Amino acid sequence: MVDTVDPTPDAKKAVKPAPQGDSLAESIKTVVMALAIALVLRIFLFQPFNIPSESMRPGLVVGDYLWTSKWDYGFSNASIPFSPKLIEGRVFGHAPERGDVVVFKLPSDPRQDYIKRLIGLPGDRIQVVGGQLVINDTPVKQEALSPETITEQGGNVRVVQRYRETLPNGRSYVTYDRGPGEMFDDTQVFVVPEGHYFMMGDNRDNSTDSRADPILQAGVGFVPAENLVGRGRIVLLSFDETTRIYLPWTWFTGLRLDRLAVPIR
Repeated sequence: MVDTVDPTPDAKKAVKPAPQGDSLAESIKTVVMALAIALVLRIFLFQPFNIPSESMRPGLVVGDYLWTSKWDYGFSNASIPFSPKLIEGRVFGHAPERGDVVVFKLPSDPRQDYIKRLIGLPGDRIQVVGGQLVINDTPVKQEALSPETITEQGGNVRVVQRYRETLPNGRSYVTYDRGPGEMFDDTQVFVVPEGHYFMMGDNRDNSTDSRADPILQAGVGFVPAENLVGRGRIVLLSFDETTRIYLPWTWFTGLRLDRLAVPIR
């Protein structure tokens, strides 16, 4: 005979599932907490963006996915999704530096995010003469590099001249120039108002930026300080034009390995 042991009264009790209402409440609570954490991170730390245009070539290319740090310039309504009118001006504001690559809300349509390089600070005199940037009546240093053959969106192939441009504060980066005769090769003198900034794309002849009139040319104009969203920090991933969201294998075949974790200069 095999000895058996009667289960204790507690062991005989069946485990009762939690009431359906409690389980649903816990699930909702988890989702709400996750969304709240994501929102806090998005407002105060990092926000992802992707590059849809060629205005910042060669530094940023179409298909780049980048992180923007939010704390560099403090926080404003532009830091919050949908830009609700909750903050007056900027909180914990810090002035950006000339040469920063900045994400900002388009002044004429705050629903749109733009990314450009900050060229002009409040009070600066900005002009382009013969394709060369002039800041406060002094031409910015340009070093001619070798030309490059590029394929633009739409398949157009052209040769562009590359320049290494060095700003007065020592910030240096590479720009593209199509050559003489382009729309913004010669501009008026722009005097940057107090509390505003002047933005330009590195792809100088293929960028709608502060040089373009906001009304007549659908340009950016001067960017108010409260429209700054954050500073571009790093390209995390980049996908070429063959990538399709509905074809998962192209997420791997279209991945640009040479643009993984590339700092933004």
